[in-house]
This record gives sequence, C-alpha cells and structure tokens, in this order.
Amino acid sequence: MTPSEKIDQLIAGITDWRGKTFANLRKTILEADSEIVEEWKWMGSPVWERDGIIAVANAHKGKVKLTFMYGARLADPDKLFNAGLEGNERRAIDFLEGHKINARALKELVRAAIDYNQGKAKKKAPAAAGAKARKAG
Repeated sequence: MTPSEKIDQLIAGITDWRGKTFANLRKTILEADSEIVEEWKWMGSPVWERDGIIAVANAHKGKVKLTFMYGARLADPDKLFNAGLEGNERRAIDFLEGHKINARALKELVRAAIDYNQGKAKKKAPAAAGAKARKAG
C-alpha cells in the first residue's frame, strides 16, 4: 500500500469531524505545491515532504494536530501556530472542532516551509561537494 493509500485509509477510519478536518488539511497542503510528496512515517503518521519534511499530522482525542518540522524558523504573519510555541524547532497548529482552516494562510506557511527546506539543502550541497573534492585530491 502506498503512503497516499494509507492516508486515505486513516482518514476514512476517522468518522467524526476530525476526519473531515484531516481531509481538508491534506487537500490544502497538496494544493500549496504540486511537488509535495506524501509519506507514511513513525509507525502511522502522515507526512508531507518537499526537499525535506514540511509537516506531519495526527488526529488526537479532541483535535487534529499539524506539526511543522521547522516551524520555529518560519514567519507566521497570520498567527496560525497555536501549539508547541516554546520549542526551538517545531511549531504546531491544533485544529479543534468548529475551527475553520485558513487555506490561504496555510498554503503560504507550507510554501515558507518548502523555501526553508530548499535553503537548507543549498547550504549543505557546497560543503558536501567541497569534501568530495578534498577526498579526491
């Protein structure tokens, strides 16, 4: 079963408001960038990646949590982050029953996470290339 199929199955198994919220979050994340890849990690967590992990989502009792891997490094002008604010790296958005998803702001946050991942990848690439050149020489 592919990661996307596992996520489909997970969402289908959540029969209350959290399933609908989860499905809407997924749709919004995937609409933010056509190159986002869905993964299934950590024994059952949907993960969205592009040039590194963007976010992971989980349904908990009473909420759906969307955690951004490097959320502490992202601008959040719409103040979406409402959980994990004390951490040095991750930030999360807890969606409670009745909360509306601000699709525009969430897509901007996803794109900011992609930009962050791509910037990290560019910083690593020259160092790795330099190390290879030194070993070869």
